[in-house]
Amino acid sequence: MDKLIITAAICGAEVTRAQTPYIPLTPEEIANEAFLSYKAGASIVHLHVRDEDGKPTQDVNVFKKVIGLIREKAPDLIIQVSTGGAVGMSAEERLQSIYSGTEMASLDTGTTNFGDDIFVNDMPLIRHFASKMAEVNVMPEFECFELGHISNALRVVKEGIINGHLHFDFVLGVPGACPADVRNLVRMADSIPSDATWTVAGIGKHEFEMAAIAIAIGGNVRVGLEDNIYISKGVLAKSNAELVENVVKIAKSIGREIATPDEARRILNIHRN
Repeated sequence: MDKLIITAAICGAEVTRAQTPYIPLTPEEIANEAFLSYKAGASIVHLHVRDEDGKPTQDVNVFKKVIGLIREKAPDLIIQVSTGGAVGMSAEERLQSIYSGTEMASLDTGTTNFGDDIFVNDMPLIRHFASKMAEVNVMPEFECFELGHISNALRVVKEGIINGHLHFDFVLGVPGACPADVRNLVRMADSIPSDATWTVAGIGKHEFEMAAIAIAIGGNVRVGLEDNIYISKGVLAKSNAELVENVVKIAKSIGREIATPDEARRILNIHRN
């Protein structure tokens, strides 16, 4: 199987300092966490940014600043910006991030319950986001919270909006969405084209369980403080790098090698902008 691609989801939009003092909020903190994750074995960083008050923002200028700082420290690291933003943001607000000079962006492919909220991604929005990513040569990662979201992703591919290599992220364990268990993960992995690649993001306590399964069956892994703030039960992770290091240990224990950023680019057929 291919080498393992590890994505570090650095800070997300929801986690606060009240939940963990280790969440990075400023551009400098986020860039440093990205660098440490890269040194630990991550080849992709999934990027959200925060404003001066620590609240989620999709301001393209903040993304540009953070990306510039990351590239000073780790010029070969693959940067994948979020277009999910935060629940309640408008479509155009969310889409700003793709104009930051990024190589990849998340593309949410369906509406889902998100805790007590509803995260809206209807087909017109999915088509719009996909077409804009194609215009600026940004590779989408299809974010799928449910099995039906895979069908939505393949629909925009069939319609010719997205071309090239297809890469999926199965986000499992979000309260209100698809539960994180081995049957759901395998079903989703079996539902994408045979030449596509996939990663899994297990939410909360499911992070390392889902990671271990993905590593064993040929998938890839996303970890990070966006998805899970604990390194073990009741013990806060002190950094994203600590979470990445744990995935590296799991992979090495079964003999699966870790992909460098350039190896990940070859696997995903990414071309630098």
